[in-house]
Amino acid sequence: MRKKVFQLLADNTSGVLSRISGLFSRRGYNIESITAGVTADPRFSRITIVTSGDDDILDQIEKQVAKLVDVRDVKELKSQDSVYRELALIKVRAAAGERQGVITVADIFRANIIDVAPESLIIELTGDQDKIDAFLALLEGYEILELARTGIAGLGRGIENVTYL
Repeated sequence: MRKKVFQLLADNTSGVLSRISGLFSRRGYNIESITAGVTADPRFSRITIVTSGDDDILDQIEKQVAKLVDVRDVKELKSQDSVYRELALIKVRAAAGERQGVITVADIFRANIIDVAPESLIIELTGDQDKIDAFLALLEGYEILELARTGIAGLGRGIENVTYL
């Protein structure tokens, strides 16, 4: 099983994300993460999908997504030619005596403490998936109360592969 990151440019219309995710569910393909948002041109949305499968399945996914009416462009974002980022919000149980340890780990990873409550902290961390996974591994001694991860957003490096519509 390989993992691929696809970047789609699609019409910014109602139901486009539903049609794309419906294609995956009808065919039995798994979406590991999906992010979507409007581009600089409000007529279009940029959707980043991370999926996995063997080479034949991944090629089939790319071809099937490209056939959707709302989809204008599909590209694979290869790790060596792209920049990926993910946002994680992590709520950690931390009484006053435990806070300094959590804050020290957060500082090492250049994470931000964005909320402090009497018994918890909320930490904001941006980076690639490996960075977030490593941070979470260091928090194993603490109780993670809640975790929200956005999934990968990515762009290709340079201007060679920019799609103009």
